[in-house]
Amino acid sequence: MFILTTISDLIQISPEDFSKLSAVAIEDNINEKYANKVIQKVGLCVSFYDLLESSDGLIGHGTGLVNVNVKFRMIVFRPFKGEIVLGKIASGTEHGIKIAVEFFNDILIPPELLMPGARFDYPDQVWIWENEEGSSFYFDVGEVVRFRVEAEEWHDQIPNAPELADGATSERKPPYSIIGSMQMAGLGPITWW
Repeated sequence: MFILTTISDLIQISPEDFSKLSAVAIEDNINEKYANKVIQKVGLCVSFYDLLESSDGLIGHGTGLVNVNVKFRMIVFRPFKGEIVLGKIASGTEHGIKIAVEFFNDILIPPELLMPGARFDYPDQVWIWENEEGSSFYFDVGEVVRFRVEAEEWHDQIPNAPELADGATSERKPPYSIIGSMQMAGLGPITWW
């Protein structure tokens, strides 16, 4: 679920940070730049892990900023395909079940990846699974579930487009999302098993 990834970058330290130890100033600026951001084909950056290399700082002309070339490792959220993950049901729509973990909520279980016999109940806005014996089990909002990671989707983020003449705007897709399934025994709400 979490991986370490190595990144090389130029970090700029502002004069306000000169009172800090250089390692602390570098770490603070790396976290400010990367934490809670998605890097395409890498994952969601969670936190700075360690500093591997850093160059001497050079003061930029006219800015007063110190430029430091650094090589560091970040803790990144990116579950692998086939991994079983725990999450909570955030909502249910006819397009599937939205799942959230503590810090990430772009997880979708589409209808075709739910257990056979699952259907969406429009009045209650909830998914229901009816097993072979005729019993009904509900996918209630807020319930803790197990799901299997099936695929990842990556979308380049583009600037917001101007509104069209009829007032419509294009739907923005998240930069990183996960497609999951609940088709195997043991998956779904943990209270069932």
